[in-house]
Parts: sequence; C-alpha cells; structure tokens
Amino acid sequence: MHIDKFRLLNAIGLILVSAVLCNAFYGQFVGGDLPCPLCLLQRVALVAVLYGLLLNVVYGAKPLHYSLILISAFLGAAIAMRQVLLHIIPGTPPYGAPFLGYHYYTWSFVVFSLVILGTGVISAFSIQYSKGSYVSFKYQQWFCKLAIGIALLVTLGNALSAFIECGLSECPENPVSYKLLSPP
Repeated sequence: MHIDKFRLLNAIGLILVSAVLCNAFYGQFVGGDLPCPLCLLQRVALVAVLYGLLLNVVYGAKPLHYSLILISAFLGAAIAMRQVLLHIIPGTPPYGAPFLGYHYYTWSFVVFSLVILGTGVISAFSIQYSKGSYVSFKYQQWFCKLAIGIALLVTLGNALSAFIECGLSECPENPVSYKLLSPP
C-alpha cells in the first residue's frame, strides 16, 4: 500500500492539535481553571482546525480543506489576541494559571500562528491535490486511525465539557462552577 505523505502529515497535525486541546483539559480538570467564553471560542476554533485536518486525512488534501483550517486558525488567533489584549491592561488580572510561564490564551495565539504558518507551507505543494481520494476508516493506516479516533474523542469531550459548564444558556464571564453539576 502506498503511503500518502500528505495524509500522514495531516494526521500528525490532528494529533498535535488534539494534544493542545488535551492540555487545556488538563488545566481545566486538574488545575481547576474553568474555560471562560473566550477560551471556549478558542477551543471551537481548534476543533474547526481539527475538522479541516480530518477532511484531508479522510478525503485527501484539497485546497478547500486547507482554507477551512486557515480561516479557523485566523479566527482563533483573533480571539486569542483579544484575550491577550484584555489581560495586558494595567490592573487587569490574568485569567487562569500560567503554563510554562504563559497563560493558555497566549499559548493559543502561538498555536494558531503556527497552524497558519504550517498550513501555508504544506498547502503550497500542489502534487498532493492530484491524488487525493476518499479512504474509509477501515482502510486508513493505523496512525491515521489513531489520529482520527483521538480527534473525535477530544471533540466530543469539549462539547460535553462546554455543555456541563454552561448548559443551554450563555456561559458566565468568569465561571467558578459547572452549571449542570451545581445545586440550583
């Protein structure tokens, strides 16, 4: 079986972006930092990046998929930068605990910037567009299956976490508890 290098690169991207979302889960569940509305929007943008990568793994690389990744990453970077700017105002406390010296929203901006750079580079190789075709899950390489499974689990986890935190209403600006787990 021929190994599609670009499909494999997109699967590696799935694993890396999933790892970023898992790190956010770690901060949420182990560190006790509930995500604020801007944090949740950044997670949505990361899931949209995952979706673009997933499309490339399953259906083969297409410019439309890379466009989805780029648009999602630009949106996520804008949201992250807004949060960075909100917290650099003198007298404004940061949100959440730092990770390796920086807060998650700063890391989020860095990650989105790297996604934009990486997508700009990989999408320039036109050879990948001529041989892109659908590959069902059953016939994916083991690494691609693993990447798809992890991405889907992380996406489901984020959806459930946001629902438990906010319910069906607007999320609190500075959350301190899970809405659906707190007594009325």
